Amino acid sequence: MQARTVELAAPINPPQIVQEFTALAEPERIVITAADTFFIATTFHGDAANFVRGVDVSHRGGKPGFVRIDPDGTLTIPDFAGNLHFNTIGNLLLDPHTGLLFLDFNRGDLLYLTGTAEVIWDSEAIQAFAGAERLIRFQTIQGYRVERSLPLQWSAPDYSPFLDRTGAWTEAV
Repeated sequence: MQARTVELAAPINPPQIVQEFTALAEPERIVITAADTFFIATTFHGDAANFVRGVDVSHRGGKPGFVRIDPDGTLTIPDFAGNLHFNTIGNLLLDPHTGLLFLDFNRGDLLYLTGTAEVIWDSEAIQAFAGAERLIRFQTIQGYRVERSLPLQWSAPDYSPFLDRTGAWTEAV
């Protein structure tokens, strides 16, 4: 996870524009390809008789550009070693419905994506992307971009030293 300091922005402006979309346009692509951080939400629907169900929201991070946008608009994301709980991966195996949240730390924009995801266990791209243990492929069904949504100013990131062990899509090609 990248470390950043945060301050309340002055003056605080209300969000200006909400854009709804079903396909990624250039503004969304810019946010995604510049991202070094995003959040992924998955669900678990277990035994209905015992009301076993839940939601997991996890951080994912990498070098800027670690999320690749494929020609068809699918997002391909390397999955690195983590806490070994596999909540996200386990949930995806049972229910592909997924939400992603990207933050534009420079502008304060938020990008919300809902769609479906799958885990890729075996691919040449996994071997080519240093540090990747799996891939997650995400297909957007619907999204919202909210400009100037966060009334905060963020410092430049202090990148995690673990990123030195990871690759980039430009190196994986």
